[in-house]
Amino acid sequence: MSDSDGRCRPVIGICAAWGRAAWSFWDQDAALVADTYLDAVRRAGGMPVALAPEELSAADVEALCARIDALLLIGGADLDPASYGAAPTARTELITPLRDAFELALARAALADDLPVLGICRGLQILNAASGGSLHHHLLDEDFAEHRPLPGSLGEGTYHLVEVEPESLLAAVAEPGPMTVNSHHHQGVDRVGEGGRVVARSLPDGAVEAVEWPASRFALGVQWHPEAMDLDTTIAGLVTAARADRPAVPYGRVTSIRNSWAEEEVAL
Repeated sequence: MSDSDGRCRPVIGICAAWGRAAWSFWDQDAALVADTYLDAVRRAGGMPVALAPEELSAADVEALCARIDALLLIGGADLDPASYGAAPTARTELITPLRDAFELALARAALADDLPVLGICRGLQILNAASGGSLHHHLLDEDFAEHRPLPGSLGEGTYHLVEVEPESLLAAVAEPGPMTVNSHHHQGVDRVGEGGRVVARSLPDGAVEAVEWPASRFALGVQWHPEAMDLDTTIAGLVTAARADRPAVPYGRVTSIRNSWAEEEVAL
């Protein structure tokens, strides 16, 4: 499919949540992507494709990454503490190990092979764990403010200010200086993963709100939900990066596979 100027719309792979869902006459486990994510990608000119969690071999990871132009990691359940070398605590909430393993594998591939990637809320935590970082199990236990005042809601009472580093990818795709964001998380970044740089903190408690990986073309994680904010351009930044020309020199096996697949003109 093409956009208004005739170019093919970049394919944005969205890692789906996994859980119980009911529709029509059915009530069963399902892969889920909220329409807010789908709509945000479409508005930015991308083609959203839901990626259902499954066990992946190394070859599977390469093949999947070869068929997308960018990766979007969305919000959801707690990340299993085992993913960053910790043990569960009384504060650990619902975990989905299948989804964790699926997303961690894709996040590591995206960082290693320079595939544009954006992590939202849980997605930031996935990127941080994938690069060797760790999480606070429960922010209130670490003397941070309440960042999930209304569980299950991103409405009134869930907004706060963050300070964005002016010389950052985030400032380029969102806005520099203080900005108002929504908030819906009880865990947060503790030790920052290898190569990561904190580029936003909440005001006034200083909790990490965004991390980017400067060695990559576009690798960013934000703790808020830009898909639920008016006039947010963070997801548009991901789609723009996905649309950009890839480096002329291959930068890894995933690139070679992706280029080969494109040359074969295989339709999704």
